[in-house]
Amino acid sequence: MTSSYIFLTPPGGASVATDEVRTIRDGFTWLGFLFPWVWLLVHRLWLHAAAAFLLQGIGGALMDEPGLGPAGAAIMLGVNIMVGLEGQNFRSRNLAAKGWNEDALIAADKLDIAEQVYFADKTVPAASEDTVAPDWQTKPGANSPRGQATSLGLFGFDGGR
Repeated sequence: MTSSYIFLTPPGGASVATDEVRTIRDGFTWLGFLFPWVWLLVHRLWLHAAAAFLLQGIGGALMDEPGLGPAGAAIMLGVNIMVGLEGQNFRSRNLAAKGWNEDALIAADKLDIAEQVYFADKTVPAASEDTVAPDWQTKPGANSPRGQATSLGLFGFDGGR
């Protein structure tokens, strides 16, 4: 199954070392779904983690009240689903707010394939001495006087016949 990977470069210089680039898989995260506020804390999303913890606490308290159990379960499940679906987006937005640049979005089956595609564009080919630049000055018709060259064998560019 193909996933999308977001490549983020740190703020600042144009030349970025390969170990400074961060890659975030854009998609559902099972750990974020199962342990939402812990997953958010691990990824240093402090306010998101506090909100998830507070909402899950409220959901747990509502589940203890008679008649409000389904509402509490819905709140807790909603937090889990929200972090599972949007957790990676929270991470990329947090880094973007800190000045990181979204450099590329690559769809690939695995992370290593996405990294190969991303870093293939970043390598600069060494100039070899085997390649020869074309000599643009010696093309036919470049030194001919105006009006002598024809366009597809018809009229010249100066309007003459």
